[in-house]
Amino acid sequence: MRATIIHDQRGSDHAENSAREKDAIRSFALQLGADVVGFAAIEAYRSVRSPAPESILPGVRSIIVTGYRETHGAVESANPRVSMGSRMGAMELSLKNNFLLSRHLEMSYGCKAAPIPFSYPLDMGPGANGLVGDVSMRHAAVAAGLGVVGRHNLVIHPRYGTRITFTAVLTDRPMPSDARVEEDLCLQCNLCVDGCPAHALDEEGNTDVFKCLKVSQPFGIGGTYRYLRDLFSRPADERAERLKDPMLRNLYQAQLIGFQYTCFTCMAVCPACI
Repeated sequence: MRATIIHDQRGSDHAENSAREKDAIRSFALQLGADVVGFAAIEAYRSVRSPAPESILPGVRSIIVTGYRETHGAVESANPRVSMGSRMGAMELSLKNNFLLSRHLEMSYGCKAAPIPFSYPLDMGPGANGLVGDVSMRHAAVAAGLGVVGRHNLVIHPRYGTRITFTAVLTDRPMPSDARVEEDLCLQCNLCVDGCPAHALDEEGNTDVFKCLKVSQPFGIGGTYRYLRDLFSRPADERAERLKDPMLRNLYQAQLIGFQYTCFTCMAVCPACI
């Protein structure tokens, strides 16, 4: 009986220590500028397409997921440069904060930590082709109790809805998962499906990535291929005129600042939790 009491007490103490540690880490990340923070034991995370987390950080035990809400004015703006400018701000802030959080974990807890960006750089090799992240942020966010996947295949957060982006840090320090969101937050209104200009959401449970990218990233690698193919298929005397096309200038700009989204419709029309 005494051994059982001691075991129960140790288990209780361990749970309390883990909760305090998570609270301290959560507070640190929020002070950096994250809007939400969640934790997932590595066993809770599953992604069919992304590589195994162990291939990134051997001995990984946990994922810390942070979320950054999009500004409503930018998401709803008809000016794609404004929308993308806001997204770039979130990306730059999260990139810096992921590094600071990872360094804090290593210095304060004596563990290893690997920051994972929520967008580029991406694996452009065969099999991935720039379409598969090293960590599936959707699956990580769900595992960390930060939301559920809606009809648009994006994560819906209980407070910020779809207007939030996620990023993650892998660590070999064990931490228990936060409670998952059990409520189905999707309203099944189909506004995302009906509003998608690319018809990329017609099949439930699947986003046709190639349809989506053709509309949402016209200045990406697909747009570059199409422009060059058209350019070099023309007679030499027409190429000089084709070089005056604004598409070339947009492609040039994209090489300087990275991937540019010109469509945020699925986020803008989703009323869930807004």
